[in-house]
Amino acid sequence: MAAPVPKKKDDAVNEAVQKGTKFLLNSKSPDGSFGEIGVRPAMGGGKYAPTALAMMALASVGHLPTDPTDEGKAIEKALDFLTRSDPQRGQFNYYGSDGSQMYGHGIVTLALTEMLGMGVSKTMDDRVRANCQEAVKLILKAQRVQKPPQFKGGWRYSPMDSSSDLSITVWQLMALRSAKNAGIDVPKTAIDDAVEYLKRSYPSARDATGRPMNLETGFTYVPGEAPRFSTASAGMLAMQVCNQSDAPEVIGTANYLNKLALKGDEQWFFYGIYYYSQAMQKRGGAQADKAKQLTEQLLIRLQGNDGAWTGKDSESHVGRVYSTSMAMLSLSVKYHFLPIYQH
Repeated sequence: MAAPVPKKKDDAVNEAVQKGTKFLLNSKSPDGSFGEIGVRPAMGGGKYAPTALAMMALASVGHLPTDPTDEGKAIEKALDFLTRSDPQRGQFNYYGSDGSQMYGHGIVTLALTEMLGMGVSKTMDDRVRANCQEAVKLILKAQRVQKPPQFKGGWRYSPMDSSSDLSITVWQLMALRSAKNAGIDVPKTAIDDAVEYLKRSYPSARDATGRPMNLETGFTYVPGEAPRFSTASAGMLAMQVCNQSDAPEVIGTANYLNKLALKGDEQWFFYGIYYYSQAMQKRGGAQADKAKQLTEQLLIRLQGNDGAWTGKDSESHVGRVYSTSMAMLSLSVKYHFLPIYQH
């Protein structure tokens, strides 16, 4: 009997994506939302954020709301759910009103801006754009809240928070950058101020010109802390999509991430691997090749038999729709289907 032919890596990745897709389709509700009962509202809780993440995950592997498939119909219903009028969201269309706070708002705004132009009809596309415009206004309003100098330009849990952290800031910044790419009015100063906040979250002494002297460290959760995998990855990608790919902070973070021996048990692993896979791919060269191989090896190993990925410790409470969506978004970088991957 002939020995079985070993699977090619691309075949294994495609199979993992297909299994993840099946799990997500089994997690949708009749109203078009995705999610799980008992998940604490945060990045994976409530209804808005997990629906947006699942929709992005499906779109990132090539499915469109115009496709006459189960996947296409699921995205179409998710778009309808997210753009349906809901008085709970208030005047500024606050998608964090379900308990997910500014995490949820940034995630949904990013997802909707990425879907602009992909609607099944002009009416739906107009609805998506209208929702995006109001959601962007809230992000801009929240950034303008008076804050101490070290927090200026960033965002935190509520729209009126006077502090900032990198994790929430990156979701808002990615949403603003995606919105600007889609033709929605976003002032240059909003992007610039957010980039300056990120730079203050890069822990290094600076020379007389203001350039960081340590080129082997990474972005931190708040200024003054030590770097960690998740925030370093997130800060690096946010800088890159804001046309800062050659900034010393990006180079230093890439060097920091390149030396990490990832095992899949890092704090906020799925959050981190999502940003890591995109950021290192944009970096290119040997660092990108190493990151791609490591991402695929880790995620294929960690996938469950039912197609889902399950978070541990820090991510154990945010649900499998969240972790599965983030894993699929990480594996889908090579496809370049979502506009944010192309900039």
